[in-house]
Amino acid sequence: MGRNAAAHAHPARPPQATAEHDHLAAEILRGAPFHRPELHAWRGPRLFALGSLQHPRPDHGRGAEPDRCLAQVAAAGSVLPDAGPGIRTASRGRSGGIRHAPVVAQLAASRTPRPEASRPRPTDHEAPVSAAAAEALPGLSSGFSAISRPDLVARSGATAGDRFRDFFVVSIRNPHTRAAYARAAAEFCDFAAGAGLETLNAVEPVHVAAWVEALGRVHAPATVKQRLAAVRMLFDWLVVGQVVPANPAAPVRGPRHVVKRGKTPVLGRAEARRLLDGIETGILIGLRDRAFIGLMVYSFARVGAAVAMRVEDFYPAGRRWWVRLHEKGGKHHELPAHHNLEAWLHAYLEAAGIGGDRRGPLFRAAAGRTGRLTARPLLARNALDLVRRRARAAGIATAVSNHTFRATGITAYLENGGTLENAQAIAAHESPRTTKLYDRTADRITLDEIERIIL
Repeated sequence: MGRNAAAHAHPARPPQATAEHDHLAAEILRGAPFHRPELHAWRGPRLFALGSLQHPRPDHGRGAEPDRCLAQVAAAGSVLPDAGPGIRTASRGRSGGIRHAPVVAQLAASRTPRPEASRPRPTDHEAPVSAAAAEALPGLSSGFSAISRPDLVARSGATAGDRFRDFFVVSIRNPHTRAAYARAAAEFCDFAAGAGLETLNAVEPVHVAAWVEALGRVHAPATVKQRLAAVRMLFDWLVVGQVVPANPAAPVRGPRHVVKRGKTPVLGRAEARRLLDGIETGILIGLRDRAFIGLMVYSFARVGAAVAMRVEDFYPAGRRWWVRLHEKGGKHHELPAHHNLEAWLHAYLEAAGIGGDRRGPLFRAAAGRTGRLTARPLLARNALDLVRRRARAAGIATAVSNHTFRATGITAYLENGGTLENAQAIAAHESPRTTKLYDRTADRITLDEIERIIL
């Protein structure tokens, strides 16, 4: 072993270290506090990396959310259609390697356009997972507590298995990203095993390219690019851990995907006003819903940031009240509350009687149909039902989502003379190009011009 390789090699560990790491990984994924001293008995560099992660926030009922997200991998994971005999019957050469001819033949065949009627419609919704893919990462549904590595990984040795597990636990913090990347990893391992590959070291760029081509038959380009990015990152992690010598996904190009206009439905100002004004405010649930939707419209808040707010995140500063949003990447985004939003939040807090519970969730789940609120936070999936119910009640036919109100707020701001630069700052976007995707002011200009066609 060379000097550089030796410098990066992990020190010898006691036999029980892997089991302890799996247990600690489960603690992290569940969001459970890990103050148990026995978990820190062995202070190897890998355990140190796990132990140094920031302490999870009090869950307020959200502790199981990472498990729930990861459990969806088995329930809603995607599976590739049969890639054809070229992939499934790839034969072994005398040297033990995979012959590339069948794989290349499959690549060429995959480029032949299929009849429109038989071509699957690209969608981001996932098809049921195959038995092999469902078994690839069974430990995900229980937070990695007893993870069974995919066969491709297991046959690559114990170090590969540990490194595979650590990729999801150490390098990824967002539970949704974790679930999406785990799904991609499970699918690729299933595909590679079907191609006759025995270990991770046998994977070459042509195999990754064949997988990408097959994905493109059933998924939209954005989904394919995300899956490829996940596998690239996984192999980068394995390269650093000296599990594989090179990243076979690095040279593989994904599909071309250029987005100049967002797909999120946007409400007109009159529609948004009708929806908000139509919410009955004589009941507590109505006050909550108006404040919640108003927050997304007037502060351009993402639904994840909205449901994560605590009572203390609505606070006075000088003569105005401000809102603090917990955005992606652990960022705190603070901005003054619009006067309508300020009034609606005060009315909701006063009626709910939760103003003194500063550390409690701001928007709380309802107790069935009782009209009362619980101490549990409103969940994003329940918020989707909320906004769709309110849109139907207002007679709005648009298929709204939570993101509709973020996009509606940005569009209304720009229509009223706001600048793209300031819209970017309010929305907490890293790039103005992202903000521009939400801008639908051009739709109205286009419609006005089209209406000039008079026969």
